[in-house]
Amino acid sequence: MLPIIRWRKIWFALSGFLIASSLVMLAVRGLKMGTDFTGGSLLEYEYQDSTPDIAVIRSNISELGFEGFNIQPYGEKGVLVRAPELKEADHQKILQAFEGKGEEKRFESVGPTIGKELRRTTFYATILVVIFILLYVSWAFRKVTQFGKINAWVYGAVTVIALFHDIIILTGAFVIIGHYFGVEVDTSFVAALLTTLGYSVNDTIVVFDRIRENLLKSSTGETFSQIAEKSVNETLARSLSTSFTAVLTLMAMFLFGGETIRYFVLALIIGITAGTYSSIFLASPLLVWWEKRQF
Repeated sequence: MLPIIRWRKIWFALSGFLIASSLVMLAVRGLKMGTDFTGGSLLEYEYQDSTPDIAVIRSNISELGFEGFNIQPYGEKGVLVRAPELKEADHQKILQAFEGKGEEKRFESVGPTIGKELRRTTFYATILVVIFILLYVSWAFRKVTQFGKINAWVYGAVTVIALFHDIIILTGAFVIIGHYFGVEVDTSFVAALLTTLGYSVNDTIVVFDRIRENLLKSSTGETFSQIAEKSVNETLARSLSTSFTAVLTLMAMFLFGGETIRYFVLALIIGITAGTYSSIFLASPLLVWWEKRQF
């Protein structure tokens, strides 16, 4: 049996370091917001032969009087240009920078008002999901008090703490990715965040449910810490195998699924990994810590 609960101070220290690092990076660097949130225009252009050097494209656009555009390779022959909101005349002017060596695949604009509204909606949606998760877990474990040491709402609170742990780590990872690789977060990142919430809750509830079962069957001599240790180890193989197969599938999608979904898939890989870690090494140890402070 692995001493997961007994070594809880190690897991708390590791989680504390990851959360603190993520928050510092978020405060110092911030997320690189995409046009979905800031407003602006996105142009996708595909060359017939091969993509020229990005510096050449940037130079051509600069000669037309446009500066500060984010230009990235896209797929094998494509290029993505992210810019402030462009009028149609400017859009047509920028197409001259590509010298007619391919064709425009996509052009879309998002106004700054829509971007602000989307940021606000995303924030409220995330908070609402967390509140419903707290209420659901508290309700699901409403009868646990008659078997155990702590109230049902504590299970909900610990689940929410684990969720914030996963969200903060995922966000911090994308601050670093955005800073070094120029990756912007968009609505697909929000979808990955919400998917991570769902996955993490599911995994955590599996462990908590085993704790509830073992509390019901426990002898009077067993402490809550011993029951939690046994429960985590009983669900360890299931949690790891489920996460491993999910991450294997996502890795295949990341490597071969194309540029369009690459960073959405990467967000899922990071989120599922963080969610698996928090379900095993954070949630149950937090329950034990809470129980020891109460009694």
